[in-house]
Amino acid sequence: MATRHQVRQSVVSLLYANEMGSEMEEFSSEFLEEKKIRNDQKSFTLSLYNGVLDNLNLIDEELNSHLGKWKLEEIGTVERAILRLGAYEIKFSDIDGAIIINEAILLANELGSDSSTRLINGVLDAISKDKAK
Repeated sequence: MATRHQVRQSVVSLLYANEMGSEMEEFSSEFLEEKKIRNDQKSFTLSLYNGVLDNLNLIDEELNSHLGKWKLEEIGTVERAILRLGAYEIKFSDIDGAIIINEAILLANELGSDSSTRLINGVLDAISKDKAK
């Protein structure tokens, strides 16, 4: 049974593949089966993935407003996927922002570049603080 962290890793991978132009319907089924993400975890994975895509414009606007001198298009694809997932969960779930940010930092350490953790932490922390207001 997949952990929530493994589910989030898979969502980042799916978001990355989607942005790279993969045929997602077939790819996502095969990918999740390969990762042994089934049943409730598969539903959770797909709900996060589809939630990000369904709210992509709102999420991207929110991220761009907190990126300072950067624009979302200038950030690496993996980092962009992690930020989008984190922003989606902060904005649309009841999970504590600190948990979401911690998960995003773990994902950045595993999948992103050396400098991505500080950026991801700062942006998601700002979004979390905005939500708390």
